[in-house]
Amino acid sequence: MGDHMPEESHENVPSRQRRRFEGISSRAYEHPADRSALVALRKLTGFDTVFKALSGLLPERSLRLLFLSDSVRVSDAQFAHLNVMLRDACYILDLEKVPPMYVNQDPQPNAMCIGLDEPIIVVTTGLVELLDEEEMRAVVGHEVGHALSGHSVYRTILLFLTSLALRVAWIPLGNLAIMAIVTALREWFRKSELSADRAGLLVGQDLKASMRGLMKIAGGNHLHEMNVDAFLAQAEEYEAGGDLRDSVLKILNVMPRSHPFTTVRAAELKKWAESRDHQRIMDGHYPRRDEDGGTSVTDSFRQSAASYATDMKNSKDPLMKLVSDIAGGAGDLGGRVRRGFGGFASGSAGGGSDSSPTDRPPTDRPDGGGPNGSA
Repeated sequence: MGDHMPEESHENVPSRQRRRFEGISSRAYEHPADRSALVALRKLTGFDTVFKALSGLLPERSLRLLFLSDSVRVSDAQFAHLNVMLRDACYILDLEKVPPMYVNQDPQPNAMCIGLDEPIIVVTTGLVELLDEEEMRAVVGHEVGHALSGHSVYRTILLFLTSLALRVAWIPLGNLAIMAIVTALREWFRKSELSADRAGLLVGQDLKASMRGLMKIAGGNHLHEMNVDAFLAQAEEYEAGGDLRDSVLKILNVMPRSHPFTTVRAAELKKWAESRDHQRIMDGHYPRRDEDGGTSVTDSFRQSAASYATDMKNSKDPLMKLVSDIAGGAGDLGGRVRRGFGGFASGSAGGGSDSSPTDRPPTDRPDGGGPNGSA
């Protein structure tokens, strides 16, 4: 279904000069937690059963026929500017086989990479109408990054388990086992979005465009009303604000989501763009696909553990700071926990707290729909 693209067709696309990453491995841009969460997911009891059952439930051919019949396939004749972006993104990341891309009529800005055998990229009309050329280039690169990392299979499983739960009720696993797999899939996919955002930046090579796109996904086509610094300050306030009760509520709010919160994605991407790891890639020093066979699961877990330890140490979140202190052997932890919850227990006994989970805004739909579940 995919096609191949000769290099000479990229001589003037786009007009500005950008680096190409020949033979780049997805390990170059993948978030450490993405890799370790995927390893843990594959080891989850019952995952193989679900995978095999869903593979038989909707054959790859049926999925492609569905989009052929009810969406517009991107080509030289249809949405030609998207076709140029797609082929260019595959060239930059050296993905030899260009995956099919479809435009689906949907006012919600969204994009996804799905497929059990081969990846298919789908973007909605809401997204196409919302973003300018450079912002869209980053999104297309984001989805090509999913394809290069092999994320489409697991995204497809998540999509079916959340949207088509009734059809897979016959799978010989209890409901709790299914929910455990869905929860693990969501945790992995949130981390995989951070990886794909990095791939989008490698393709677009324009951090401002990537930031604008995330801001538009959060607040619509009103850039004149928004400010990048203020938007990033929201992420810092979200991480550091409140007490331990708010930390718990953050966890409860994010669990049903397939995507991280948009401000968090923007902050994570900016931090990576300013890192030495990103600079080394831009200088041409990156792991290559022909070296992938030498990597091990142990290495992935070690890198992930180191990443988590650094994130926890540097985190301003009250719960993460408490956990870090516990790991460091800090004293008077009981008192610190009581102070962290701000008298929550006594407030509940006296008629309830004004910060209960039911007073919080609802989270987005399980399928990741809506502005917070896009791209």
